[in-house]
Amino acid sequence: MAQQANKNSLLQLIRDGQTLTLAQQIQLTFQLSLPAIMAELSSIVMQYIDAAMVGRLGADDSASIGLVSTTLWLFGGICNAAATGFAVQVAHLLGANNSVDARKVLRQAIVACLLFALGIATLGVLISQPLPRWLGGAAAIRPHASLYFLIFMVCTPFLMIDFLASAMLRCSGNMRIPSILNILMCVLDVVFNFFLIFPTREMTCFGLTMTMPGAGLGVMGAALGTALAEAIVAGLMVYYLIFRSSDLRLTIDKSSFWPTATCLRKALHISAPMGVQHIMMCTAQIFIITIVAPLGSIALAANAFAVTAESLCYMPGYGISDAATTLIGQSIGAGRHSLARSFAWITVLSGMVVMGMMGILMYVFAPQMMGIMSPVADVVSLGTDCLRIEAWAEPLFAAAIVSYGVFVGAGNTLVPCAMNLISMWAVRITLAILLVGSMGLRGVWLAMCVELCFRGVIFLVRLASGRWHKQQVATFLVK
Repeated sequence: MAQQANKNSLLQLIRDGQTLTLAQQIQLTFQLSLPAIMAELSSIVMQYIDAAMVGRLGADDSASIGLVSTTLWLFGGICNAAATGFAVQVAHLLGANNSVDARKVLRQAIVACLLFALGIATLGVLISQPLPRWLGGAAAIRPHASLYFLIFMVCTPFLMIDFLASAMLRCSGNMRIPSILNILMCVLDVVFNFFLIFPTREMTCFGLTMTMPGAGLGVMGAALGTALAEAIVAGLMVYYLIFRSSDLRLTIDKSSFWPTATCLRKALHISAPMGVQHIMMCTAQIFIITIVAPLGSIALAANAFAVTAESLCYMPGYGISDAATTLIGQSIGAGRHSLARSFAWITVLSGMVVMGMMGILMYVFAPQMMGIMSPVADVVSLGTDCLRIEAWAEPLFAAAIVSYGVFVGAGNTLVPCAMNLISMWAVRITLAILLVGSMGLRGVWLAMCVELCFRGVIFLVRLASGRWHKQQVATFLVK
């Protein structure tokens, strides 16, 4: 509680225009980053658990999930972009000490995001059947891939609400509750998967044999377990936001929930470049899947598992990026551009150090990371090689991730999104096409490593230029 009070007092210094020493800036960055890192890690641990449990069912079931996972990221990222467009407005308003209008934005965001999520869910349901065929998946894995995708898309409104509530709490400076609830989601996912994926079986623990009940649903059980965990946590997150948040609880005052043109226009200004970028980035990822799919189930499973394993390394960067968005958003909302520049470099350098260390660990323990998820020796060997190639890119990948969070906090999304797209399509895709023929999956991952290094360099150049914060950000007043 003392740490929470200290963090709130430091955030209030930003809003009140008072001086923060370098030590206080670093302390606040750490206090916001640590729970955000834990939240991001817990989400990827959930994916890791899904992959490890399904991996016990065989390469084909693993490949069925890997085939549609990038498309699920596509839809999830679009929902996240929509939520961010409203959350950044809230960060600026709270930085300007305007909590009344911040709550107005929250009310409008709830309705707008739910309507958007229903549209996304409908589209996902409609394409669930032909999608695995469009992606070039083998006939044997298409039914399970379609079912897995369908279940997740039906649950899109829960995911949308989770994204929105979590983003709103983080932008208000509350990283602790999203972190705790995301860890709970991970625990619930393990429990649900344990009973839903596997059939009833005999288990021995400390010499005692017992019958463990199970539904034996396989891939379907993995999807249902994750969906149930997400739905429960989304409900808890919304409850805290609406009834308990000190800045944003909606019981303080009343106003309309119907979105206004002004609020939607500002959200669109922030979200649209992010959404388009995410569509194009995930389209590129899907294109890469179509490059990998002809290599066979071993390569497809190794690629899916390696992507999940690598996420353990870069998710801390996304946690620090979330903290950066909050710090930059509130600093610019308060009109403190010099402080925003200082927080930008503190967060970016912190991310590079943390992810550099994670890259070293990934290189050393790659065989163990892959071995947890698959018992197939060929999958483990190929995935290990891919992880060790990628480990070299982690520090510069961190620079790109955290810098992007800085730019989002400033409401400056158009140019960074264009930079991401150019890097992905011009560098990674081109290199992957050139290298896959001679190097197979290893060539695809080498292309990824080179591209992420390039992306990190160009983001650092833009961060150093200072152009991202020079345009004065108007206070977000809701009419």
